Amino acid sequence: MPNLLPQRVLDELTIAQNAKDQSFQQFAHRHRVAPVAHAAARLQQIQSQLRTKIMEIMTAFPSATPTYRCWIYVTWLLIMLVGAVEMRADEVTLTDEVTLSADFSVHTGAMSPLHSINKGPLAPGGLFDVIKEQKELGIPFTRLHDCGWPNPYVVDHHVVFPNPDADPSLPESYDFRLTDEYIEAVRKTGAEPIYRLGESIEHTSVKHFFHPPANMEKWAAVCLGIIRHYNEGWAYGFQYHIRIAATAIKDQFPNLKVGSPSLGVSGSFVNGEFRPTDFTVNFLAMCRTDNVPLNFFSWHCYTADPAELSARARAIRKLHDFKGFTETESHLNEWNYLPGNDWGPIARSGTPTTRQRTYEAISGEAGAAFVVAALLELQDAPVTVCNFFHGELGGFGIFTEQGMALKVYQAFLAFQGLMETPRRVETRGAVAGKIAFAAGLSADGREVASGRCQARMALYSLAAKT
Repeated sequence: MPNLLPQRVLDELTIAQNAKDQSFQQFAHRHRVAPVAHAAARLQQIQSQLRTKIMEIMTAFPSATPTYRCWIYVTWLLIMLVGAVEMRADEVTLTDEVTLSADFSVHTGAMSPLHSINKGPLAPGGLFDVIKEQKELGIPFTRLHDCGWPNPYVVDHHVVFPNPDADPSLPESYDFRLTDEYIEAVRKTGAEPIYRLGESIEHTSVKHFFHPPANMEKWAAVCLGIIRHYNEGWAYGFQYHIRIAATAIKDQFPNLKVGSPSLGVSGSFVNGEFRPTDFTVNFLAMCRTDNVPLNFFSWHCYTADPAELSARARAIRKLHDFKGFTETESHLNEWNYLPGNDWGPIARSGTPTTRQRTYEAISGEAGAAFVVAALLELQDAPVTVCNFFHGELGGFGIFTEQGMALKVYQAFLAFQGLMETPRRVETRGAVAGKIAFAAGLSADGREVASGRCQARMALYSLAAKT
């Protein structure tokens, strides 16, 4: 078996294992693993606690060469260096002993590609793109919502159909040009677009477009024009077969999946019990009474607790099954880390300092740990599609305004690496909301393929409180 790491890396590993904090940071920097706050010191402590169990995991491959075992160990160390993140440093201690184990002989299913996003790869204004960077993430679906916000120039109804008095049956009534470019850019990333019919959010006191249509029949006719353009080639269009989010089009396009409006608030937990909002209950009742098709139900969740996402997914699944919608898919089409479960620091009442601090947390070490912990915990949740908000630039995004990848981008990149070994194996020791742990093998079950390790493990430590 050929060496999987250069000898200099193996030599440095020997030094780095017993090095001080600075040596760990230098080691991480040389190998493109960004050190996080106090992660090097924490890694030394965690490594000491888990060394025995890690070596037990290594014995799952008794025929592997020492080089191969060392490569797995290096991979483990580097992943821990990125993922062992303090979300609240003042609340985190390492006094509790945590034992993690993986049995690569017990397969538990397949990894679910739940790392979809909102927004495509074109920067607002068209100055540059992040097509290459998004493509590296292996994104399954890109939901077209708030694209180009706060001044959307693509996708939205008022952009594609600029004259509300025009005839929706005529091709010349539409302006698809920039939206065509935007969707083509999404397709270049390898993601499948999900076209959200409607308008982007408006936070201003005066809403120009974010309101119910004055003429629902005409609005629906515009929706049909958009669908024909992208799925049937109408008006010099395409045959993309894009998924559409709407409820008034099933009769004409029976093979399309149509779903609910996206619910920003679907319900709340009271003493551990999920209580849906009146709108959620009434909407499901209307769909049942009026025989409205509901292929998928869309909901949002911004939280500081990654375990809430999977808990809410289970509650929404239970609600739909109880109401008779057993075949309706559950789409978590907006989610992200919300420090302290508090919108105040980034609302109008916030200050420049609180806004900066909050957005740095969302896109930094804490946000990155949250993202991967959530994606790992959602593997066992009854949810079909999850769209992180968002994959573009700026606040809540994975890139800076200049297109530089943030730490939260690295979280998606790490998860995509795990997707390359999609056969899940049995793991033990994870703590919901605190430590997420997953391991997988390549599709053919081989230990090594194409010169790279195919047994991967991911550990993301969150707030392990005393």
